[in-house]
Amino acid sequence: MNRLVEIMDTTLRDGEQTSGMSFSSSEKLAIAKLLINELNVDRIEIASARVSKGEFQAVKKITEWAKEKKFLNRIEILTFLDNNISLEWLIRSGGRVQNLLTKGSLNHLTYQIKQAPKDYFKSVIKAVNEADNKGIETNIYLEDWSNGMKNSKDFVFEYLDILNELPVKRILLPDTLGILSPDETFKYVSLVTKKYPKMHFDFHAHNDYDLSVSNVIESLKAGCHGIHLTVNGMGERAGNAPMASAAAVIRDFLPEIKINLKEKSLHKVSRLVSTFTGFRIPANKPIVGENVFTQTAGIHADGDSKKNLYFNDLLPERFGRKRKYALGKTSGKANIKKNLQELGLTLSDENIKKVTNRIIELGDKKEKVTAEDLPYIISDVINSESFKNKVIIESYLLNHKKGESPSAEVEIRINGRSYIEKGSGDGQFDAFINAIKKIYTLNKFILPELIDYSVTIPPGSNSDALCETFITWKNNKKEFITRGLDSDQTVSAIKSTEKMLNIISN
Repeated sequence: MNRLVEIMDTTLRDGEQTSGMSFSSSEKLAIAKLLINELNVDRIEIASARVSKGEFQAVKKITEWAKEKKFLNRIEILTFLDNNISLEWLIRSGGRVQNLLTKGSLNHLTYQIKQAPKDYFKSVIKAVNEADNKGIETNIYLEDWSNGMKNSKDFVFEYLDILNELPVKRILLPDTLGILSPDETFKYVSLVTKKYPKMHFDFHAHNDYDLSVSNVIESLKAGCHGIHLTVNGMGERAGNAPMASAAAVIRDFLPEIKINLKEKSLHKVSRLVSTFTGFRIPANKPIVGENVFTQTAGIHADGDSKKNLYFNDLLPERFGRKRKYALGKTSGKANIKKNLQELGLTLSDENIKKVTNRIIELGDKKEKVTAEDLPYIISDVINSESFKNKVIIESYLLNHKKGESPSAEVEIRINGRSYIEKGSGDGQFDAFINAIKKIYTLNKFILPELIDYSVTIPPGSNSDALCETFITWKNNKKEFITRGLDSDQTVSAIKSTEKMLNIISN
């Protein structure tokens, strides 16, 4: 018989720990809908409790939608041992499932928490029972479990003995630092699944050695009942196990394992998440990369026409894609709605109107906007609205005459008050920034340092209608990225800068 394995997607929680990025509440809701409706992921971990007011609002939006659709038991939130503060946060947000973060190694417990195991176990027992009394389902993370199995196995088993007697639905086993080899993964997961046959175990892989998919497979061979994945392998450091690769390997190499994931939607969801986040997909990334179903060499194209000599089981149609052979380059509302259906997205009439107006605006500047441009336009329209609140760049005049330094005149409104200033620089954007700096210096405010500037045509675009500008800023030793989208390179950089000004004003 096939064994059904749960997939828990943690893109919106662990994936959001990818350096330099975060989701807006609208993006979180859109992605949550895609993960459940489009991919049919069994469970999604959407946030860490107590992070921010914005995070609370995002969670509340998702739980309201999930409750209406009867998906609430598939929505999970990371909580902490903090005298029920995060538990109450979860309850206020509408959540019903907590993933309680606890220590899975004696080393972490001793040096970070500085408690004896006996005292620590008492606090866990109290937290689990209090959640149960409030009608909250509990899963338990054993943070640093992999090191715990390597260096303090007795502690891990003592802890599991206690958890086995508590109202805990799942035990989550993270390779927190990505240190396990495939052999070690099989060995350690086997030890716990055999010792506790009635307990449900999930495995949570990290990709520091590029072994996450291999470790996921070994955990399933060892009897794990669930796996944690992220779209595009997003996550801290080298990221988490990538969903597309893991799903394909399970289907093709573990026939005894059944998963509910709809693999035909993997590429579509991957690209949309990349668009929302600015986390770019390498062209050669398996399953979802731009080039992985593109044949370039003539001999390969010839072989494909002769009994598919260069085909394997990874047929692009499985993932909603088509095989390509590289050669060497006025949309109304109805058309946009059709494209939205293909993308698995639902927008309000107001947002559809905004997207339509943006496409008309671009059409006035360029001959053609392709379907591949649409996700980037949607993301920009939705995301831009969340930034344009306190700081608005009302107008700008950019001049660049041969033999003279570029100059800019900028009018900006900050908290309802307008400022006009001029600046010059080595280029039009530099002149624009220097004018902005004068305004902020007048207000005794120091702008973040610009440390990286990247301009590109959106991946997959078949037109020259759009360009993206990603700017990395550094403020108080922290880095963050903003993105601008426009047909003009300098304007896209200005839009990216406007988002930065709103971020620092909040």
